[in-house]
Amino acid sequence: MTAPQNPTPAAPIAANPTRKKALITLVSIVAVVGLGWLAYEWLVASHYESTDNAYVQGNVIQITPQIGGTVMAILADDTDYVKAGQPLIKLDPADASVALEQARAGLAQAVRQVRTLYANNASLTAQIALRESDVARAETEIARATDDLNRRQSLIGNGAVSKEELQHAQTQLSNSRSALNSAQAGVTVARQQLLSNQTMTDGTAIEQHPSVLAAAAKVREAWLATQRAALPSPVDGYVARRTVQLGQRVAAGAPLMAIVPLNQLWVDANFKEVQLRNMRIGQSVTLTADLYGKRVEYAGQVAGLGMGTGAAFALLPAQNATGNWIKVVQRVPVRVTLDAAQLAKNPLRVGLSMEATVDVSNKEGKMLADAPRPQALLQTDVYASLDSGAAEEVRRIIKANLGR
Repeated sequence: MTAPQNPTPAAPIAANPTRKKALITLVSIVAVVGLGWLAYEWLVASHYESTDNAYVQGNVIQITPQIGGTVMAILADDTDYVKAGQPLIKLDPADASVALEQARAGLAQAVRQVRTLYANNASLTAQIALRESDVARAETEIARATDDLNRRQSLIGNGAVSKEELQHAQTQLSNSRSALNSAQAGVTVARQQLLSNQTMTDGTAIEQHPSVLAAAAKVREAWLATQRAALPSPVDGYVARRTVQLGQRVAAGAPLMAIVPLNQLWVDANFKEVQLRNMRIGQSVTLTADLYGKRVEYAGQVAGLGMGTGAAFALLPAQNATGNWIKVVQRVPVRVTLDAAQLAKNPLRVGLSMEATVDVSNKEGKMLADAPRPQALLQTDVYASLDSGAAEEVRRIIKANLGR
């Protein structure tokens, strides 16, 4: 029987200096990269917030008629550039012209009727004088009839005057008194008629009489309707979304086309909630458009932060209180203004995708505006001139019917 043999112990594995060196190098590289990333995040990346959920927005100005009518001419089409005041669409002015002629006739008639009121003042004044002369005549007749009656009464005892003559004298006195009462009533009626007529003429000239002013307003209204048969462009811009067709019967307020002023664009950048902590009004923004790529950069500025998330103002807002709830990171639109010179050099379009990076290192600005806008956001003088000829037309009609 052989005795058991003890196994020979394995020789220790010799350390591989090359492998150890490689591991140390790898760990060092990872540590350096990590420290570098932390330094970049602390010193650089933490001062910027960026998003690719940004889109170009602008004023899309609807062209709508102020009166109804049939389209006679279309003077601009999609992609055309138009100037402020340039006619875009012309409507049939026949109905408006007929209404203007009726308004002109109404104003002329009103002027002549008011002239009649002023002329009646003199006529009614003369009527009062005539009635007062009737009163004086009646008073004279009463005095004569009274003397005649007294004389007959003094003679009735001598038999010189018959009872029939006495009764005749009494009847004559009674008739004279009735005539006086009638004349006095005529004076009162004439004075009331003059007073009534004067209430419609006192304190005003013919040109400022309410009836004339009301008719003049009708003329202005009809005049404006004739001018509104041509639809002008309110601003300089480009035509988009033309839907109107020749011969179409359009109603007031119907959208016919739109004008987009490309020099008044901005960007709505939708940032996550956590990106808004250090965002302030006035911070600088760097933007790039997918249209031009990275080679074109736009310099912008934060103009304001939205008053709610996109979900809050959605057509069907989320109902998070129903119990079936999943948290979704919300985004808030941040309005960024663009430089007009850069827009002129590299035009954008409404709806284009943008990438926005905000420099949030300067936190001295405000998160919300605290003062009203100092001036109008948009303004046009195109429609102010439509009433320029109406006043002159009213003056012409009134002068022609004054008879002076």
